Amino acid sequence: MATEATARKFFTSPFFAVVGASSNPAKFGHKGSLESEPRRVDWLTVHAWYLLHDLNVTPINPGSSHVTVQGKDYATVPNLSALPNPKETSVSIITHPAVTIGVLEEAKKLGIPAIWMQPGTFDDSVLKFALADGAFSSVVYGDGGRGHGGWCVLVDGEKAMKGAGKL
Repeated sequence: MATEATARKFFTSPFFAVVGASSNPAKFGHKGSLESEPRRVDWLTVHAWYLLHDLNVTPINPGSSHVTVQGKDYATVPNLSALPNPKETSVSIITHPAVTIGVLEEAKKLGIPAIWMQPGTFDDSVLKFALADGAFSSVVYGDGGRGHGGWCVLVDGEKAMKGAGKL
């Protein structure tokens, strides 16, 4: 199970990527808000959250050359293999579990150190792979955190960043 220490470790990387970032409000990767936060920000997606916190983030979307956040376009890469520094990149995943397993297989092969699976992105087979010995140094997922849906970057990220010395 993920812990505060697991979430802090995720934020020790110098680079970040968001798999499933999207400008399409109907897509799974576009969903997100800080409904539980006092400063409600309905437009905030996981990718936008990283931008808001001035983190070096790359959006990953094989079906689009860019994603738009608050009217500004950000170039995407099609997959984790296109990242310039995969071994120094922590990855947030916002995909359906059927897609997530392939993302994890690629991440493990590339030596991605840490992953954060947003609520709804995993099932038992995904967790079995993600939590296997030696797969990743940090896996944030599931029950816990401050949100009602489990560990979520939008809800738990700031506290974890602060704990990692990035705020």
